[in-house]
Amino acid sequence: MLSTGALRAHLLASRLAGTVATSREASLRSYRLFAARDPRVLLGLDPEWAWGEADVMALMAAKCGVSGDPGCVSGADVIDPERTLAGLEAFAGRLGEAAAQGVPVLFGTGHPHRLLGFYADLADALSAAGCLVLTPAQGRCVDITTRFGVRTYNLDYVRGVALVREPGARVPVSDTGAHSHSPLPVRVALAAAEEGGGPLPGLVVGDHGWVCGAGQLGFEAIGLADTDDPALFVGEAEGRVSVAVPLDDAVRSDYYRPLTRYVLNRACLSR
Repeated sequence: MLSTGALRAHLLASRLAGTVATSREASLRSYRLFAARDPRVLLGLDPEWAWGEADVMALMAAKCGVSGDPGCVSGADVIDPERTLAGLEAFAGRLGEAAAQGVPVLFGTGHPHRLLGFYADLADALSAAGCLVLTPAQGRCVDITTRFGVRTYNLDYVRGVALVREPGARVPVSDTGAHSHSPLPVRVALAAAEEGGGPLPGLVVGDHGWVCGAGQLGFEAIGLADTDDPALFVGEAEGRVSVAVPLDDAVRSDYYRPLTRYVLNRACLSR
């Protein structure tokens, strides 16, 4: 069993928390765009409250531990590991409750190259506990606006975790899909589940648009978010995201394995 102290040390050593790779410039740009209601950073959320740039920065300082000083405009960003640990505790609590209640669960990620293994192990554990891991709309096309224009992606599932694949991409074992912030894939998946008369998720687990898009539609959603993803923390503050865990979401995939063990143990889902 991984202790809290050992996990804290791992968070700092792997730069999942502490000084992270996300730059202050990138985070501030996201805060400005969020305040301007730019859909690229809203991630499917339609905020109810007025969020100016200073409001977003203050929230991120409270939720993540980044600097709340508007004069701090460069360098590496910082995440307080204690806030990450608290977020993981709450995250594990919701997984444990979902397992105890046997609710259907939908997993999805916009960071498949980094986070697929993390979510897949959680999906395996919930499935073993009796939860139905949903895979609606597999193979469905999703039109997503990118900086290159509108491109058509394919919705797919790997070990129960939804992701999107590049147009025309082949599917070798090593191919894990495309990076995406869009809420459209989760909307397509949820609409397909409803249209098919099948079960709807009692919990959505993921990141980016998977969490905000589901939360905006009234589904309980929990997920991971970096310092340049204010939408998940705004959603948490407004009550549409149940848990947003602050951490760097783009480190090496194997660095998330200790988090998996910790979360499953805390959720009483270790096997």
